[in-house]
Amino acid sequence: MPTPKKRPLVIVTRKLPDPIETRMMELFDTRLNIADKPMGQAELIEAVKAADVLVPTITDKIDGAVLAHAGPNFRLIANFGTGVDHIDLAAARQRGITVTNTPGVLTEDTADMTMALILAVPRRLVAGASALRDGSWEGWSPTWMLGQRIWGKRLGIIGMGRIGQAVARRAKAFGLSIHYHNRKRVHESIEQELEATYWESLDQMLARMDIISVNCPHTPATFHLLSSRRLDLLPPHAYVVNTARGEVIDENALVRKLRKGEIAGAGLDVFEHEPAVNPKLLELGNVILLPHMGSATLEGRIDMGEKVLINIKTFADGHAPPDRVIAGLL
Repeated sequence: MPTPKKRPLVIVTRKLPDPIETRMMELFDTRLNIADKPMGQAELIEAVKAADVLVPTITDKIDGAVLAHAGPNFRLIANFGTGVDHIDLAAARQRGITVTNTPGVLTEDTADMTMALILAVPRRLVAGASALRDGSWEGWSPTWMLGQRIWGKRLGIIGMGRIGQAVARRAKAFGLSIHYHNRKRVHESIEQELEATYWESLDQMLARMDIISVNCPHTPATFHLLSSRRLDLLPPHAYVVNTARGEVIDENALVRKLRKGEIAGAGLDVFEHEPAVNPKLLELGNVILLPHMGSATLEGRIDMGEKVLINIKTFADGHAPPDRVIAGLL
């Protein structure tokens, strides 16, 4: 009788949905983080020393200093999430470590949250709800709590990938005119479906938009893509919505513009130095701030976990995982 194949040791850095953790325990030799306390660098180093597979999230900084301690059996980082800017991909590649992610499953959830902010910020929904709760509402008035209509306004989408296109479909249904800037122009059929206008120059697009939605990943090329200079291009009635990554916007410059009324408002689900939030943002009345919950649906988290399971199982069986960001050694 052949000897059963040894199950890989999988270390999970955060608490995942119960159905995913249960299946992970069934399939692999799994160490869970029941307390859901984020791991520090020392704990991550111990994990990569011992594990065959690490399942991190965006709260874990898997940099070169951590990967320098990778044990001889450490061959896969099966990221729980789409973004991999918290992982040193060059260091992983150099060490022959495969990195996978969970693309596609959060598209609709993130687009829903983006559309919610596009509606909520100009219409001052949070301010209105707060006035009702704190007792300051004294009844209907024709000039009280006036916001801005979004129907007929121009929406400029930065990053026309899956999420950007999903945002555009929602926004088009609300009567917004769709404009976009992307590294590459999307296929003509998509432009026709969305009635979208492509801007090769981000600067030129920004100067003409009523609402800006950031839907691009954080990479070295997109760090502070919305710099102080570019924020100066926005008309004073414009709104900025970001459900992508905080690092894409120069947050201090955004605060200055908002405080001076040089930008009408902002809806932010992500921040430049998470989990820290710029205290000056918290003081502003023309912003809506959310705690990075754009993808926070039960269905989405389970879908993410199932992708992680498939990537690990495929790799453990000696095949190339379907969601490789970089390929290491099988």
